[in-house]
Amino acid sequence: MSITKDQILEAFAAMSVMEVVELIEAMEEKFGVSAAAAVVSGGGDAAVAEEQTEFDVILTSHGENKVAVIKALRSATGLGLKEAKTMSESSPIAVKEAISKEEAAALKAELEAAGASVEVK
Repeated sequence: MSITKDQILEAFAAMSVMEVVELIEAMEEKFGVSAAAAVVSGGGDAAVAEEQTEFDVILTSHGENKVAVIKALRSATGLGLKEAKTMSESSPIAVKEAISKEEAAALKAELEAAGASVEVK
């Protein structure tokens, strides 16, 4: 005899919250899954898109004026001459990661003014 979904739901309704938590933990252990991944936020069909708060500035090319780009990299990152030169030659490479939108925009403007090609992700 097979148990229906309705019978399972009725069994859940009859349980205390602690019993449901213990059952979920047992199911996670038995099937090797996490119930946290299955949690869906309520609010109807409209998905709530979170605004990105951290940005990465990626140097895609040093352009024609490599020296100016190296100087801009040194001032923005505090790297030495050799490290900044290596960074400029290793493009595409992340110059700074997980920074604010304003800081990313300022860094992008500074590097582009020096002649580099930059992306903000």
